[in-house]
Amino acid sequence: MEYQFFFRTFALAMKIYTKTGDKGMTSLADGQRVEKKCERLEAYGTVDELNSQLGLLMTYCGEQDNKFLTEVQRNLFIVGGCLAGAEIDKPLSTESMEAEIDRLTAIVEEAQEDKRFHFILPGGSRAAAVAHVCRTVCRRAERAMLKAKSEKLKVKSEDGDLDGMVRYVNRLSDYLFILARKLNVDNNTKDVIL
Repeated sequence: MEYQFFFRTFALAMKIYTKTGDKGMTSLADGQRVEKKCERLEAYGTVDELNSQLGLLMTYCGEQDNKFLTEVQRNLFIVGGCLAGAEIDKPLSTESMEAEIDRLTAIVEEAQEDKRFHFILPGGSRAAAVAHVCRTVCRRAERAMLKAKSEKLKVKSEDGDLDGMVRYVNRLSDYLFILARKLNVDNNTKDVIL
């Protein structure tokens, strides 16, 4: 997938602060003024939070995991931009989003060798603990996106809705659970089983 994209909205030089949000309002990338508590803002803010947590997680991961997580971060940046109403030169098409979902699904299915049912508490190694934080933020991002969808949010992507993006984020949370388990193995640490 090609990741050379540019948000036209952010092409202009901008100040770090504008003071326009001091009264609880902000502008979306498409120029629309909204309250900071709106569902759309919550959705792309949570996706941004997830992306930041993934950056922290990458400081504990090896090169191969980091290569994949960098691609995930790029995808999430596009998802966040779509939620924010930005014009994106190369949005995630329905076809490319489905390919990314299939890719994550394959990784999760390959990793599910242990068929025993048990609950795993978040933790073990520091790397795994951070992966679990990412997983829970990912789940919150999914819920926020669904709330935004219920408000009939239109995003600037080829399919015009959030379905593919929500499925991607859902599958990503499964991947992060598997990654947490892998990171415990990598760090010679046992999962914490309830």
